[in-house]
Amino acid sequence: MVASLQSAEIIRAKRKETGLSQKAYARILGLNESGERTVRGWEAGEHKPSPAKWEIINNLKITSEFSQNDNHAYDFRFIDLFAGIGGIRLPFQELNGHCVFSSEWDKFAQRTYIKNFGELPHGDITKISASEIPEHDILLGGFPCQAFSQAGLKKGFNDTRGTMFFEIQRILASKRPKAFMLENVKQLRGHEKGRTLETIMDILSGSHNQEVPSDIPMSEDARNTLCEELNYWVDFRILRAGDFGVPQNRERIYIVGFDKNHYGENVNFEKLFQWPEPEKNKTRLGDILENSAETDPKYTISEKLWAGHQRRLKEHKLKGNGFGYSLFNEDSAYTSTLSARYYKDGSEILIDQSHLNKLPRKLTPRECARLQGFPDNFDVTAVSDVQIYKQFGNSVSVPVVREVAKQIINTMQSLK
Repeated sequence: MVASLQSAEIIRAKRKETGLSQKAYARILGLNESGERTVRGWEAGEHKPSPAKWEIINNLKITSEFSQNDNHAYDFRFIDLFAGIGGIRLPFQELNGHCVFSSEWDKFAQRTYIKNFGELPHGDITKISASEIPEHDILLGGFPCQAFSQAGLKKGFNDTRGTMFFEIQRILASKRPKAFMLENVKQLRGHEKGRTLETIMDILSGSHNQEVPSDIPMSEDARNTLCEELNYWVDFRILRAGDFGVPQNRERIYIVGFDKNHYGENVNFEKLFQWPEPEKNKTRLGDILENSAETDPKYTISEKLWAGHQRRLKEHKLKGNGFGYSLFNEDSAYTSTLSARYYKDGSEILIDQSHLNKLPRKLTPRECARLQGFPDNFDVTAVSDVQIYKQFGNSVSVPVVREVAKQIINTMQSLK
C-alpha cells in the first residue's frame, strides 16, 4: 500500500507539472474512454500503471508552445470548432485573440492539440449545448469536408459529416458572435450544381426560403434554430495555398460573415472587408524539404510499392486518364494537394531520390507540417506517423488563414 501511495504521489506530481486535467492527461497517455477514471485511480493509490505506461509517464514532456495565459489582455475572444490540430486557431491567436472554447472529437487529433496548446478540446459538438459555450467575438470552423470532396463521393448533406454545418448554424443563432470564418473543400462550390453552397449562404445571411429535408440528420437544437434568421453579411472566396508562399497546390473555399444585427444594416461590408490579394511569389519545394540523405530510411518506399505505383501509372495511361503517383524534387514549384489518405502509400506526393541512388520517399511529418505552413516549433510527435499524416492532410494552410484573419480583424477594428 505504501508503494501504491508513493506511486500516486509521483503520478500526481508529474501530471500537475504538465498543467493538464486528469481527462487531458489520460488522452495524451493514449488511454481509452475510461482513461480519466484510470488516472484518478492511480492518483488515489488504488492501482498502479503497467511498466509500459510507467515508461510513457516518465518520458512524457508537455511543452505546449502555444498555450495561452488567461490573465493576458487579449483583443478578442474566439472559439475553434472542428478544431483538428489547431491550424485555424494559430493565426487568430497570433493576432492577440483568446481561444475560449475548442471542440474536436478525434482522440488522436486531441492528443496533438493538447501537446501544442496545453488544453483538451471538448468532444462531439452535437452533444454540447450552446449554453456550455462561452461568449465570443469570432466563431471559427473548418467543418468536415469529406462529404463534399471527391474522396467522399460528394454526398453533401446526405452524409452525417456534411450536416455538421447545422451545428455551426445553431451556435451562431444562440451566441451571435460578431464575425465568423468557415473553411471547406473547393468542391463545395459546385456540389449539387451549386445548390448546397447556396443553401449555406442563404441560412447564414437569413434569407433562406427553402426547407431543409426532414430526413437530414442533425441535433434537435440545430433543427429548432433553422427557422431563426441569422442576418449575417456573408461572402466566400476560393484561395490557393501556393499563392500565399507554401509550395502546395491546395485550393479551399473560405466563407466569412459579419453580424448585421450588431454592426447595423447600413454598413457597407463589401467595401470594408477586403479578401487578401496574394503576392504570388514563386515557391520552391526544396525550401521546406529536409535533407533526403539524412531522413529516416523508413520514409523510402519499398521495391514492391514502387513497382505497384509504376504498374498502376501505366494502366491509367492506357485508359487515357491522369491518375497515378506524382514525383517531385527540390526544384519543383509545388506539390499536389496533401490528403488525409497520404499515410496509405504517399503516392500523391513522392520525393525523388535518384541522385542518391534510392527509390522515392514519402514526406516526413515535419515536411507535412511545413507544407501546410505550420511553424517548426509545432510538435508533431504526440501520435504515430499514420495519425499525423491524417491530421495534416485534414488541416488547413496556415498562411492563407493568417491573411484572411488579418482582414477580418482589420474590418472589426474599423467598425469599432
